Amino acid sequence: MHVERYGHGGAPVLLVHGFGTSSFLWREVAPQLAINNCTAFAVDLFGYGESDRPFDADFGLLAQAEYLDRALTALRLRSATVVGLDVGAAVGLALAGLRPERVDRLVLVNPVALDELPAGDIKAMHKNTARFAFRISRGVLGAAPLLGELLRGSVANPEHMPDPLLARYLAPYVGKEGVRHLLALARAINEEDLAEVDLGSLPQPSLIVWGDQDRWVNPRFPDKLSEAIPGCRLVRIPNVGRLVPEEAPDALANLILEFISTAARRT
Repeated sequence: MHVERYGHGGAPVLLVHGFGTSSFLWREVAPQLAINNCTAFAVDLFGYGESDRPFDADFGLLAQAEYLDRALTALRLRSATVVGLDVGAAVGLALAGLRPERVDRLVLVNPVALDELPAGDIKAMHKNTARFAFRISRGVLGAAPLLGELLRGSVANPEHMPDPLLARYLAPYVGKEGVRHLLALARAINEEDLAEVDLGSLPQPSLIVWGDQDRWVNPRFPDKLSEAIPGCRLVRIPNVGRLVPEEAPDALANLILEFISTAARRT
């Protein structure tokens, strides 16, 4: 698993991207954490970004939580604050529920769980696989009509997903093999993986940060999830889509830092 490290010696924060993105997503958030006495570790989930992607690997949520557990061991970290976005938040929930000693605090950024797993973005991508079958099979950038629509729909302001940035996210999925891998990652996400996680028993302080222009999830969902997690706080960021680190990195970094500081004073 590929990990980018920002800072040294501060409180550890594990940053977990979501579907179709990578550790690159945190490039504006992680440095702000590092200069405020945190050590940020931006990880590429297994099969994403620069991490390995064996054809026979398990890329499901529970498997990803297990890989994160092993990554913490490799990084010599007993535990960390886990910050996860959409599918990465679901992985964080799995880790917090099944390995609670590994998670000090939990920050869920536009998370998916419960009946919103998989969310509308992945469902739309499955439908578009048939719609764009010819373009997918013929072009080097066959993933563009699939992942491109998903990423453009994940920001409220189109200027926050310009073509060069979109190309950066599409890079791991070039060619037929890239498309097949993208679809394998999508197929690996299902609600059954979180069935054994009791959200009502999570012991960690938890915060949901919600970009209120998320077009892929029911707008009532963040309230539902915050009510399911004991003592969970919900903060909405207006005029921002799902990719909060792209559209509001400063606001997100400040919320993470404030949450870590407040939770630390309570313990």
